[in-house]
Amino acid sequence: MKQVVFACGNPSRGDDALGVLLLARLATFKLSELTLIEDFQLQIEHALDLQGQARALFIDAHASCAPPFVFTEIFPERDSSYSSHALAPQAVLQVYASTWQQTPPPAFLLGIRGYQFELGEGLSNAAAQHLTAAEHWLRNWLSSTATAGKD
Repeated sequence: MKQVVFACGNPSRGDDALGVLLLARLATFKLSELTLIEDFQLQIEHALDLQGQARALFIDAHASCAPPFVFTEIFPERDSSYSSHALAPQAVLQVYASTWQQTPPPAFLLGIRGYQFELGEGLSNAAAQHLTAAEHWLRNWLSSTATAGKD
């Protein structure tokens, strides 16, 4: 199953690095048909990366969810901001739907609980523990979805 994983975050801003750190760990999973995309923020061009994918996952730090992480299905939603930069994952799905006049692939958001996001900070101890929990959970989720339908 072709899957794309987007990770957003700034490694120079403490726990904001959670998404990109998890993406780096994903690179060692050795799952075929897994596309990994890292960026500081989502932009309208990321809708192109959804083409031909069976499923999409967006990973980012979350400042207020219950620890260690939250996982939820997301759907296309218009972004009312005036800029085409720093879009929410739901807005990227909406760009896809509007551009190609079709439903985007099923999409999910994995938000990992972070606490400190100041410039120059390192990863907090609590966020490091949440990162490990998210990695273990994600390894199982990706493995189970990668083997689905191979019978």
